[in-house]
Amino acid sequence: MSSKFVLNETSYFGKGAREELAGEIQKRGFQKVFLVSDKALVEAGVTAKVEEVLKKAKIKYKLYSEIKPNPTITNVKDGVKACKLSKADVIVAVGGGSSIDTAKGISIVMTNPDRADVKSLNGLSNTVNKGMPIIALPTTAGTAAEVTINYVITDEERQVKMVCVDPNDIPILAIIDSELMASMPKGLAAATGMDALTHAVEGYITNAHNEMSDMFHMKAIEMIFMYLPAAVNDKDPHAIEMMGLAQYIAGMGFSNVGLGIVHSMAHQLGAVYDTPHGIANAILLPTVMRFNGEVSWERFREILIHIGREDAAHLSKQDIINTFVWKISELSKSVGITQSLREVGVKEEDFEMLADKAMEDPCKPGNPREVSKEDFIELYRQAM
Repeated sequence: MSSKFVLNETSYFGKGAREELAGEIQKRGFQKVFLVSDKALVEAGVTAKVEEVLKKAKIKYKLYSEIKPNPTITNVKDGVKACKLSKADVIVAVGGGSSIDTAKGISIVMTNPDRADVKSLNGLSNTVNKGMPIIALPTTAGTAAEVTINYVITDEERQVKMVCVDPNDIPILAIIDSELMASMPKGLAAATGMDALTHAVEGYITNAHNEMSDMFHMKAIEMIFMYLPAAVNDKDPHAIEMMGLAQYIAGMGFSNVGLGIVHSMAHQLGAVYDTPHGIANAILLPTVMRFNGEVSWERFREILIHIGREDAAHLSKQDIINTFVWKISELSKSVGITQSLREVGVKEEDFEMLADKAMEDPCKPGNPREVSKEDFIELYRQAM
């Protein structure tokens, strides 16, 4: 059986890498940029660092920043209208998953007008045309949206997060500049870092994992355990740069093999309560890994050995599960992550509704252990 891998054609890494943007735009013959970012980044002056590059090279651009932290169908539709009016021929997305995911939705609808409802993009897509070219500059070290074929948009009416999977949306160029990530507040750096860990861990144990994806996910896990505390707590420049690389490496893996039910559950919290995605993942990850440990404990053993627990080679199944869950929880606590769903406003009376939605989530089939609606309800309860 063959395995398929889809990756960016070109990526730049390192401090100040955004300076490569102008040359790449000019080399590719683009005339005008549709710049997609969010208001918080605009107000913080982060987007301006990219605007300066464009201005210096006298590249025309139009800024669109009407984006929610959990971007919606409305954000995409409004973006499509603004993009058409701008007469741009390339999208430059500056931000975290919210900005880049919105840019992907705009990109696809621009070249596939039959999908203008946006709702029809949910799940495995069969769009015909490659999206409008995107150049992505992430400002968070977590989502890896700059290298994945996935994007997530909230359907406000149904209160559901749509997970859109489409090779036609992958950016043509990714620029991972640690200077753009350095301004992240501690809470955001912690949440996005734990999001990256969730991607790497779920990708390593997902049903579709293979030799290629294992290589990426294991390296990402090692780097996140090594660098996340210093990146968050000390704002160490080298650690921030390494986290930018680690989340990208994780993205190369999970984009091609999928995820699991941490994401199935977290997506519903974002859609219903507007919970930040990284926080939702971080809270749920230990609980779900204890559940998945019944079938994935040997994979956990491999991870533990690679992150410095050589004694894991001789531990029992239950000790492996306990140790792995403890390591995740300790990392999360060390960077100040909230530890329970109750603290982010989740309501017990909503468990059944959340479970129903999680059962339909596109990430569910990738989970290594079968899960029922009753299992989801119990997992939400445990994470309270």
